[in-house]
Amino acid sequence: MLGLNVAKDAILKAKSIAIASHVNPDGDSIGSLLSLGLGLDRLGKRVYFISEDGVPQRYKNLPGANRIVRSLDQPVDLAIAVDCSNKEILGRTYDYFQKASHILEIDHHDFRRPFGTRSFIDTKAAAVGEMIYLLLSSLDVKITENIAQNMMTSIVVETNSFRLPNIRRFTFELCAKLVDAGIDVYKLVDTVFWSKRKEAAILSGMCLARCKFRKGGKIAWSIITKKEFDKAGGSVEDVDAVPDDMRAIKGVRVAVLFRENGSNLLRVSLRSKGKINVASIAEQYRGGGHFDVAGCSIPNNPGSIQEFLKRVEKVSS
Repeated sequence: MLGLNVAKDAILKAKSIAIASHVNPDGDSIGSLLSLGLGLDRLGKRVYFISEDGVPQRYKNLPGANRIVRSLDQPVDLAIAVDCSNKEILGRTYDYFQKASHILEIDHHDFRRPFGTRSFIDTKAAAVGEMIYLLLSSLDVKITENIAQNMMTSIVVETNSFRLPNIRRFTFELCAKLVDAGIDVYKLVDTVFWSKRKEAAILSGMCLARCKFRKGGKIAWSIITKKEFDKAGGSVEDVDAVPDDMRAIKGVRVAVLFRENGSNLLRVSLRSKGKINVASIAEQYRGGGHFDVAGCSIPNNPGSIQEFLKRVEKVSS
């Protein structure tokens, strides 16, 4: 763990603070943003919550989610990026960050391209929510029920409901403390994992039905188009769980899902098992992530898709 005291000092010195998630935010990014923001409110800071792509439907009822804006024009003393391994995944928000006096990175990714003037990094953390807990505790901020709910969201989502190898003893010790703060774990998990919109079920079925395999079944890949999103009345977030479902297929070592998002790019989600480093592929396209969970964007054309899959094959050898 590097930079806890640095982060604490930067926060204490700042009067105005902006906290931002990455583009296409997941539960770790949104949960960390909200728990940190609500915590800094208790210190009397002027805090702004930013997510360029807004808040995914499943997280809109989290405490503080209604305060998230897509952009902010006024300058702040400190800009904080949570769960961002490089400046590119901040999207246009990074342009705003450059106007701040200091940029603080709070992140747990193994593969990173630093961009801030300050950083708090812990590559052993199962989720950034764990780091937010340590930071707020060092600032003597009480972990309220609302803060705890957001932290638990970060942890539950990032560990895929406690099923991934990034879990450590501290993860469960922290979750016990969050339960003691009064959160309803059943309700939270039901909202995040067990409740699926009709549109999500339809789109997930499309992805899995057209799943193709390479290298004797070791690589599974699929694609979903914007036209199909529109026809089903869904959005890109509705297929967030599909790469994990593909990885769960017996014999599959790497899962790849391509998504059209209305631009000339395809959003790519990667999952792997064992010692296959999918983050190394994502980094070649200025993306990033973890050893077994990563993402990036590539040009939306058949040639780029085939080139990408060949790189996956090479890493999977």
